Amino acid sequence: MNIFDRKLKRSQRDRAAVLRADDNSLMESVTETLLDRLLDCKRQFPVALNVGGALDYVQKLLKGRGGVEKLFMMDLSLPMLNKCAESSASEMECVHLVADEEFLPIKPGSLDLVVSCLGLHWVNNVPGAMTQFRQALKPDGFFLASIFGGDTLRELRISCHLAQLEREGGISPRVSPFSRVSDAGNLLTRAGFAIPAVDIQDYVMKYSSAMDLIDHIRQMGEMNCLIQRNPILKRDTALAAAAIYESMFREEDGSIPATFQVIYMGGWSPHSSQQKPARRGSGTVSFADIEKALGDKK
Repeated sequence: MNIFDRKLKRSQRDRAAVLRADDNSLMESVTETLLDRLLDCKRQFPVALNVGGALDYVQKLLKGRGGVEKLFMMDLSLPMLNKCAESSASEMECVHLVADEEFLPIKPGSLDLVVSCLGLHWVNNVPGAMTQFRQALKPDGFFLASIFGGDTLRELRISCHLAQLEREGGISPRVSPFSRVSDAGNLLTRAGFAIPAVDIQDYVMKYSSAMDLIDHIRQMGEMNCLIQRNPILKRDTALAAAAIYESMFREEDGSIPATFQVIYMGGWSPHSSQQKPARRGSGTVSFADIEKALGDKK
């Protein structure tokens, strides 16, 4: 079942390639935190795929982490890839591919690393896309991703709902639904990744007005692309939403906050050398023995 309009998302990313600032602190912070996980890995990843979302920031901030020598840059948007090509890192060979995450044009077993920073939450079939990523990895290859979580833009969602109820007498989705942290581990396991790891972090950004927040979302290419969205936003509803946002959430310094919840995921393509859980029933100590030993110490 298709939830998102992928053609609309492509056009939004085309626009973001023109509007995107080089100093987006949110995308930079999320990318740095994601890529820092490569420092915990003792092995190198010579051939990597960087797909969608903040791929320009991944390219810029990789800086030798993971020992990447050849980097495939893949995105729906040709203008976004052209923007990346203009600042291509000299120490890596970069190959640019216009393609959709849902239909991965990569040979199975050809990659050491897949990185997706803030892109998968706009994919219709996330389990299917992640399965394709796992199949594209060599045995013991690493998958690293970040997505926006369920509390992202909660202030904006509340403001839009209240404004629509007041001005239109009903609610239509203005902010996309995002995954919960409990879903992330299930996605990794369902896609066949071994040793799954998931954690979460909230980023609270400050803006001078609700309109500045919308401009920032547009620059990131994160505008709503739900198929069942209402394409028409009435001017008075938009103004009411901005007024409600500022009246409910404005802080003492005059700024308004916006929460971006980021879920970080990591998993490995299965390999015989990886640690595995003990076989069921192979334990040598029973819970009764543990209870008895603890009871003796009381």
